[in-house]
Amino acid sequence: MDPAPQSHPILAYVLSRIPTLSKPRPSASAGGGGDFDIEQPHPQTPTPRSPSLGEFELVERMPGLRHPAVLHAMSRAVADVSAARAALQDLGPRPDHELVDSSRALLAAAAAAGDGAQRIIEADLDACRAVVELDETHDAYEALLHEAEARLEKVYRTAMEGRDLEEAEGKDDTTSAPDAAVQEEVVAVLKQAQEGKPVDCVRLVDRNLRYLPEAFGRIQGLRVLDVSHNQLQVIPDAIGALEHLEELRLASNALVSLPDTVGLLSSLKILDVSTNKLRTLPDSISKCRSLVELNASYNGLTYLPTNIGFELVNLQRLWVHMNKLRSFPSSICEMQSLYLLDAHFNELCGLPSAIGKLSSLEILNLSSNFSDMKELPFSFGDLLNLRELDLSNNQIHALPDSFGRLDKLEKLNLEQNPLAMPPAEIVNQDVDAVKEYMSKKWLDALLEEEEKSMAAAESMQASTPKAWLARSVSWVSDVSGSLVGYVNGGQNKLEKDAILDQQF
Repeated sequence: MDPAPQSHPILAYVLSRIPTLSKPRPSASAGGGGDFDIEQPHPQTPTPRSPSLGEFELVERMPGLRHPAVLHAMSRAVADVSAARAALQDLGPRPDHELVDSSRALLAAAAAAGDGAQRIIEADLDACRAVVELDETHDAYEALLHEAEARLEKVYRTAMEGRDLEEAEGKDDTTSAPDAAVQEEVVAVLKQAQEGKPVDCVRLVDRNLRYLPEAFGRIQGLRVLDVSHNQLQVIPDAIGALEHLEELRLASNALVSLPDTVGLLSSLKILDVSTNKLRTLPDSISKCRSLVELNASYNGLTYLPTNIGFELVNLQRLWVHMNKLRSFPSSICEMQSLYLLDAHFNELCGLPSAIGKLSSLEILNLSSNFSDMKELPFSFGDLLNLRELDLSNNQIHALPDSFGRLDKLEKLNLEQNPLAMPPAEIVNQDVDAVKEYMSKKWLDALLEEEEKSMAAAESMQASTPKAWLARSVSWVSDVSGSLVGYVNGGQNKLEKDAILDQQF
């Protein structure tokens, strides 16, 4: 599979400009039969393609990618990743993270049980091992792609700084030390805190920092720490001791993980970890109950912590775009304060069925999940405060009837969807036309449901023993009344006849 723009943006852009590296999947008709060695590269066949919307967005952010010299230098960094791309294609889809977690849990339980593991069916254990092995294999090959992406970024930055590309490729940037002035600045901050002087804000942005000293965790009065646009690969565990920290900005670094101690930051309101290399967020992040804004965009996240919504009840803004998310945990529906949710450019296959519980949500961006996003749950119509909605570049065929309840909707983007409901002539007008059409659909659905309910109630009432007895009593009453009338009528007639006879 070709790297997706959301997970490997620079690599995807470069590959779109290097058609000879695009490799088709081998087939029996190609002369190779049904056997294929995953470790062997695919035959090279030029298949140029046009850049996607994500790549255009990337070029706007990094205009130097248009330069031929930069593209040429990057092309050399791509060649060694072609085999990994082919291998990932042959591996097929990656198993869902919840399936992987449950498989690992079952294997761990079997290992802990020892002889008692005989109660667990061996076939189930084999299936669990296969799932875990497939996930780990995906990890290994995707790591190669991420490594290539890092090399491409290095080439790009070198070119934009005006340095010699050949020299930069042969030199490891990690050997260089930060500027002496930066070191002095860091030392001055720590010395000020050590002397007992108040330090409530530290901003070391774009300083070429490669590590953050543990001593930063001892600045007790620190409320703002901004170390964005550096080269940090790890954040020390000591960061968890900053009990008064309200704002932590770690954007545009090289972080592959966050320490579990981040969950100790009980006063944290703003956390920005965008544009890093994070594959997961620590489960402990759910403990940051004061969190109001969380930006984890431009990473490699495949899922969010299971309980993230149960405890982040104050979260108002969540940015997770440009990741590899396949689903949201059901707990996200508990974020009653959530105002903005941006999840464009992911691999979302749908939304939790209870998404309508996000009663405060006003801005929602689910665009560019491409072939994965095919439908919306019925509860979507419960987002009564929604004002802005972007569903473009998906595979949605029909909006749910409940969509007609979104009275406050002001901005709506449905472009690049194979919509049949509402029809194209409605979609091509404006948001008001869509709202009016879907409102009528909603009203029709309500009327139809009401008619069905009434019919069902009448049918049920007619079939109960009480109703049957009432009908029987009514029938008997009618019959008895008729008989009485007839008998009484007959007696009157006899009396009348007797009188007439007397007259004669």
